[in-house]
Amino acid sequence: MEKINIKEKLSKFGKNWHPHQIAVVDNMQVILAKLKGEFVWHSHDDEDELFQVIKGTLYMQFRDRTEVVNEGEIIVVPKGVAHNPCTKNDEEVHVLLFEKLTTAHTGNIAHKLTQTEYPKI
Repeated sequence: MEKINIKEKLSKFGKNWHPHQIAVVDNMQVILAKLKGEFVWHSHDDEDELFQVIKGTLYMQFRDRTEVVNEGEIIVVPKGVAHNPCTKNDEEVHVLLFEKLTTAHTGNIAHKLTQTEYPKI
């Protein structure tokens, strides 16, 4: 039972689209990630995802619209919904995510950005 300093944890890595686990709560993991540019369209059949924007502006693309998620806001992507997080104007966006431990990074999609393990920091 120790406090976690999010800014300090974010300073420990620089690679974009490479999530890092900072905590586990029951069967949920708390993840930090730095995002820049376009990701990959994907969905998670059995898991919801919660994104909280720590720094910057996240553009969460859905098939029928794009939601703009500003610093200090959250968005929940329901299971089964195709989505593609992205940033604009070369901005690096920092996010905190809550998702089940079983959530695959890019769902059933294999992509060059897909990560199979999240380093614990």
